[in-house]
Amino acid sequence: MVAQTAAFKKAVEDSRKLKAKPNNDELLELYANYKQGTGEDFSKATQPGTFNFQEKYKYNAWKKVAVEDKVTPSTAQQHYVQLVEKLKGTYGFSA
Repeated sequence: MVAQTAAFKKAVEDSRKLKAKPNNDELLELYANYKQGTGEDFSKATQPGTFNFQEKYKYNAWKKVAVEDKVTPSTAQQHYVQLVEKLKGTYGFSA
């Protein structure tokens, strides 16, 4: 596991306090950056079955961040924090 910054930990908590649910693309982006930001090893991820669409979308989003874009865990944490701040502005936030 990778050391998590205070800003990342706060963003994870804040993401749970959004007043409305983000759209699917935003949720996938949050998921992928969270998984990468916590230092989980994509190479050990199990590829979902053909008809498990939700897990397949999540797997592919993480694959894009981890393998295709080669985002480091620290950069993924920064992306996650920035996205949560944007979502707080879009959907509102319960402090």
